[in-house]
Amino acid sequence: MGKENFWGVLIKKYGNLIGLVVLIIITTILTGGTFFTQRNLVNVLRQVSVNGILAVGMTLVILIGGIDLSVGSVVALTGVMVALAQPLGIVPAIIITLLVGAVIGGCNGFFVTKFRIPPFIITLGMMTIARGLALVFSKGRAIAGLNDSFLSISESYISPFISIGIFIFICFILVVFALKRKKGAVFREKNFRFSSVKIIDSLFIMATIALAVWLVLYRGLPMGAVIFLVIAFMGIYTLRQTRFGRYVYAVGGNEEASRLSGINVKLVKFLVFTIMGVLAAIAGMVLAARLNAGVPTSGVMFELDAIASVVIGGTSLSGGYGSVGGSIVGAFIIGTLNNGMQLLHIPSFYQEIAKGAIIIGAVLIDRKKK
Repeated sequence: MGKENFWGVLIKKYGNLIGLVVLIIITTILTGGTFFTQRNLVNVLRQVSVNGILAVGMTLVILIGGIDLSVGSVVALTGVMVALAQPLGIVPAIIITLLVGAVIGGCNGFFVTKFRIPPFIITLGMMTIARGLALVFSKGRAIAGLNDSFLSISESYISPFISIGIFIFICFILVVFALKRKKGAVFREKNFRFSSVKIIDSLFIMATIALAVWLVLYRGLPMGAVIFLVIAFMGIYTLRQTRFGRYVYAVGGNEEASRLSGINVKLVKFLVFTIMGVLAAIAGMVLAARLNAGVPTSGVMFELDAIASVVIGGTSLSGGYGSVGGSIVGAFIIGTLNNGMQLLHIPSFYQEIAKGAIIIGAVLIDRKKK
């Protein structure tokens, strides 16, 4: 394989990850090394957790050619609901909150599939409804004083040794997935397949494990980050290893062909929006635990961060192409950008300008690929 072709394949496969590394280096230099410290990186991981959970669900939604603008409001509503339900006990409160998220997501899916309302319109309406319900149930004020057991979602840490084991296990599973996929990969050049790509894959994996070990030695993994990593792993597994994942790609790639091949397109779409609602509820609970309150005004513009993470991660807005892994990298890019600007004391509205520009750039790259 020629040198030019090699670099092309490398950028296509690792472009987002390379961009994240470059952003981290630049941010570290600009902040005088403050960014790349154990304490701050753990803080970034905690901040990314909420958006990362939303990005996993948004990946599924965008893969089927849809969009969900209601997730930020659902985060606020479910945060309020889990706070209001605390007197019933932790488990009932969590179950009720998950059901609220599932019902909202299911309503989005129902109207999209039953009445063929564009996802943009129905989720825009649901965004307003959910925000209004959050304000009504909370009477326009934050509901503070959550149960100590519930607050452990945000405040507790898993010990460093167990955290290291979790990282190594996740990396091992991802390697197994990668090896299975390579069996069907169309890399005709034997040298490139068995040397270059394998070496680069190994280097990235070793660097990830080394960084993870160094990071968790600070205090371990925050519980919120563990929830995010588990959901991310489940998302990756679902898309790569299950029939439902294949259906999601098929529906996004060609809905009519999927219908003719026997796939229940309406059911797939309904389930995807329902899953999005449940993940938004989980994100809402993680955020409520971090804030120690159900805040009806929280979650503003969270849908922008989730969509930005997915688009930056390489998922096509027209559906049918993308991955949860890419969206996770996109979430870390957004998280790094936010945290770096905060450390540099850059006003928040400039952050929105930067994220908007990044989204436009990612969309332009997506269009150019086609």
